[in-house]
Amino acid sequence: MTAIRQILFIQGGGEGAHDAWDDKLVDSLRRELGDGYEVRYPRMPDEDDPSPARWAPAVHRELAELGDGAIVVGHSVGGTILVHALAERPPRSGPAVIVLIAAPFVGRGGWPGDEFELPGDLGARLPPGARVHVFHGLADETVPPSHADLYARVIPQAQVHRLPGRGHQLDDDLGEVAEAISPGDLPAPGGARTAT
Repeated sequence: MTAIRQILFIQGGGEGAHDAWDDKLVDSLRRELGDGYEVRYPRMPDEDDPSPARWAPAVHRELAELGDGAIVVGHSVGGTILVHALAERPPRSGPAVIVLIAAPFVGRGGWPGDEFELPGDLGARLPPGARVHVFHGLADETVPPSHADLYARVIPQAQVHRLPGRGHQLDDDLGEVAEAISPGDLPAPGGARTAT
């Protein structure tokens, strides 16, 4: 019997982001992955005014409910807050994969941060053994594509995926994300690698 793989998707910010924008990304991910995945898509508090102070406790609660070897995905500011939460207080059950999609980088060279800046040794603070993927559309007019390079600088183990012609919502197509987190490349829940 094949284990169901858990995915936690943290939405981006802005009025209507959960129901009118990022729901299309989640639908695309579910379609592309098919059976064998449980995609959790919680609504973040005060989505029209995202902040780490309000979102991080909700993110930590969601992370605590995941089993070992889960996949965590964050879009836009949701990705920024997700990776900060993982570095600040890693969950007991470590994720197998961390995916950032069009995430703004908060810190030197990126956006200024009133509440936090991402540390220069971010990669070393993330749960050990987790694969990290950074996806960014090269036509993103919301978050400059150069932010993907800033993440690569502080998370040296990250694999950066630059998607030509794609905007901030990646044209509502997470096919490349699904491919990057395909079961053949992931350890099965409990640590053994899955067959390809």
